[in-house]
Amino acid sequence: MTTAAIIVAAGRGIRAGGDIPKQWQTLGDRTVAAHAMARFAAHPAVSQLVLVVHPDDIDTSLWPRSPAATVVAGGATRAASVRAGLTAVKTDIDRVLIHDAARPLVSEALIDRVLDALDSTGAAAPAIAVTDTLWLGATGHVQAVQPRENLYRAQTPQGFLLAPLLAAYAASTGQETDDVAVARAAGLDVAIVPGDEDNIKITSPGDFARAARLLRPDMDIRCGNGYDVHRFGPGDHLWLCGVQIPHTRSLQGHSDADVGMHAVTDAIYGALGKGDIGQHFPPSDPQWKGAASHIFLEHAVGLATSEGFGISNVDCTLVCETPKIGPHHDAMKAVMAAYMGLESARISVKATTSEKLGFTGREEGIAAIATVTLVKP
Repeated sequence: MTTAAIIVAAGRGIRAGGDIPKQWQTLGDRTVAAHAMARFAAHPAVSQLVLVVHPDDIDTSLWPRSPAATVVAGGATRAASVRAGLTAVKTDIDRVLIHDAARPLVSEALIDRVLDALDSTGAAAPAIAVTDTLWLGATGHVQAVQPRENLYRAQTPQGFLLAPLLAAYAASTGQETDDVAVARAAGLDVAIVPGDEDNIKITSPGDFARAARLLRPDMDIRCGNGYDVHRFGPGDHLWLCGVQIPHTRSLQGHSDADVGMHAVTDAIYGALGKGDIGQHFPPSDPQWKGAASHIFLEHAVGLATSEGFGISNVDCTLVCETPKIGPHHDAMKAVMAAYMGLESARISVKATTSEKLGFTGREEGIAAIATVTLVKP
């Protein structure tokens, strides 16, 4: 069967605010109505798209030229606008879907549910069962509780076989609030299919923000961990998380042996699936002899940024008997934050001992464990 989708965009939408009707306001990369049109234009069952606009909007640039649609002027009521849209439907069309332009997030699955039910019933519309308690009120006070059984919140698209709907509109009063009301008045039976909570109707200013959140793809969240160890050797200072700390011995390594920065760097590489420091900065390469570890850290941060990730938080634990980390805690956070381009509050640096057990307990070296969370919006 052939299908046309009629997008009703002839209203004025003043409750949503703004200088122009809500359906022509921008939501992300296109207008609200353009989002709705694109959903139907992309559906394989839809062979014609009809856009009904206010007569004042016909000769403007408000309505989108892509996707291609048959554009007609609407009437003074919604019923009159739908009637105008129906007159533009091609003669080879068997069924029609009528959709509010202010519902930009209609899904392919919802369209499928309406079409599947339409094939067996002749008329179908999506709705969501009311689950909240309903009150009858007057003058700002509750007057009674309204039973919610068998009550639904209506949505669009509402689907019909074309011939019976044309007959129903021919007999309608023109004051019906939606197409189901027109069909019911003509004696047509309308099946209810499950609606979609994301298929919101833009009505108030806050709905734009909600729709924008729903349009964003699911966030890509990555977690990585890093572990590093360096032994003690001769020296009078060591580097931990970018801070130089006076000490009776130094940490030994090909670079400056900053075990904290190394663990954090490896955690970032791990979250990205990019190996470890040794793969990017081989210890066999003499140019990295004695190198400052922030070079490695900034490289890992740059890789994350180039792939669209932001660093949500960092947690680094230093395992050592000496030196004492507490006096240097704030400085370490500040230095790490500066190199990573983060707020200090997103970085945790803490220390623990190993209760005199193992190589750290024998004060042969220092270990560090780090966890990093990356987020791509």
